[in-house]
Amino acid sequence: MNVMNIKLKKAIKSTCCVVLGASLSAGAMAQSALEANFPELAKLYNAFYVTQARAYDYIAEINANPALADARDTLVEHLEEMKAMSGHDMHSQMGPGPNTSMSMDHSGHDMSSMGGASMGGPYGESEMLARITLGQAVRGEYSSDEAQQALTSIESVPNHARMVLAWGRNFEDQLWNIWADQSTSVAAKRTATAEAIANYHTGDERHAVSPLPKNADLYLNHDYADGLSMGFPRISGLLWANQWLQLASLEALILGEVDTQFDGQVPTTLERYWNKVGSETGMTMFPAPSEMPSAPAISPQLYTQAPEASRIIDNLNMLETAIADIVAYPNLTEEQRNEAIMTTVSYFTSDVDQNTDETNYLLSALRGGIYNQGGPAIGELMGSERNRSREAMGMVHNMIMSGPQ
Repeated sequence: MNVMNIKLKKAIKSTCCVVLGASLSAGAMAQSALEANFPELAKLYNAFYVTQARAYDYIAEINANPALADARDTLVEHLEEMKAMSGHDMHSQMGPGPNTSMSMDHSGHDMSSMGGASMGGPYGESEMLARITLGQAVRGEYSSDEAQQALTSIESVPNHARMVLAWGRNFEDQLWNIWADQSTSVAAKRTATAEAIANYHTGDERHAVSPLPKNADLYLNHDYADGLSMGFPRISGLLWANQWLQLASLEALILGEVDTQFDGQVPTTLERYWNKVGSETGMTMFPAPSEMPSAPAISPQLYTQAPEASRIIDNLNMLETAIADIVAYPNLTEEQRNEAIMTTVSYFTSDVDQNTDETNYLLSALRGGIYNQGGPAIGELMGSERNRSREAMGMVHNMIMSGPQ
């Protein structure tokens, strides 16, 4: 790339940041409720966005390393083999038993031949070093502006996708600040949430994900599915742990509002989060999620109080996971990667493409298992319920739906 192109690229990015920054000014001001009442959460939320942005670029850098060509070739061969397997083959490989799913990726594929999360994945030291650096980023302190700048400056993601992620962050910040405000009633919070949803879609419709439930295949079974979890299990575990805390802490905030006996549970979610993060390399006795956390599973109170907001959050999280899969998938050219990301973004921002009904949305959110998604925010779940019968899974979910409906 010549100097002129580099300057043009930086100028375009700077312009986009200015425009987006102006539209986010109201959201930035609302940050005070979270900062005032839950400063540790506010600090972590900013760090999560910085970590997410850096993770995409670290993954892309590892995928471009010539020294890791053999590992990439082996991984892509394995991923292609898994895509070619029939549903019967995958079911046979999973076998019986309630704990079998722990060796599977989120599409039900056996990870043991590639090492799996416990073995650190195919890229060994390269991923471990990136995980250490990202773990340090999680513990860092960043302003709201720095978090926003990180998302709008991701090198491995097309500009339109960056703007969708950044606009999504604005909505998430508003939502968490609404429920962190201890001076307003639950009814007022519901009204403010509805207003935030309306502002999210009218303020920048082009960069807003749909409030309608989307087909889970968009992140579970797309052409490059499992690139993240199979190629970078340490990094995927950290990113999903971050998503877990965002949902779990929101559950604690809402639950404390609707039933005072559950007030003051945010520290519980923070303690559980740090247990999942573990050491610098990600080693821990409390494993990070092996499935993407979903709102109905981890924050059922959000779904109860504001189902449309729940769907938006899940659509954003599914989009983030699908983008990470594409960036992580071995041996894609930059053109292939960008085209796949843009196609995926178009599905999530559309109100007519790849939609599903509410029942399928809830089933897909719970099918991966609450335990595998990081466990409940407040209640206890000591073993995976994933391979139990549908009836049994329903019973478990009813028991851990912490609080009144």
